[in-house]
Amino acid sequence: MTRRGNYAFIDSQNLNLGVKSQKWTLDYGRFRKYLADKYGVTKAYMFIGYVAGNQQLYKYLQEAGFLLIFKPVLEYKDKKSKEMVIKGNVDAELVLHSMIEFLNYDKAVIVTGDGDFFCLVEYLEKQNKLKKIVVPSPKYSSLLRKYGSYIVSLSLLKEKLKYSSARSGLSTKKRGIP
Repeated sequence: MTRRGNYAFIDSQNLNLGVKSQKWTLDYGRFRKYLADKYGVTKAYMFIGYVAGNQQLYKYLQEAGFLLIFKPVLEYKDKKSKEMVIKGNVDAELVLHSMIEFLNYDKAVIVTGDGDFFCLVEYLEKQNKLKKIVVPSPKYSSLLRKYGSYIVSLSLLKEKLKYSSARSGLSTKKRGIP
């Protein structure tokens, strides 16, 4: 059998919010290298809501080695806080794309802590195609706990993967990273 490599399917909002909730910033370049070195990820698909004006962020992510799959976003005013909310739910796209690519990868690395992906994780595991589930935060869906042997907590890798302006010489603000 020809080795095709492993693919990562990344829920960008879950990743971003999970890391932010722990008060640190992910170095996406280091994270992409980690996925390649540790799990043999040859393609890393990042599912992300498209927001006009974030081109610098998208360029940075692509230069870091991510293949971006955009989803249109909804913008609305939160009734309680009266603040503008941007919602880009990528769940369906991530599941669909992982199935479209199914024959092209050896195993999948799913990056999310969202229980909405339970059916995908369950299917991949039954097909012997699940490599790892990388959860961005120690607080993740109890639905995924059944797959504990596959789970890697990104919080345990904070020192290895956190962004440091001293290391890169370019601040996240200059790169357009929220």
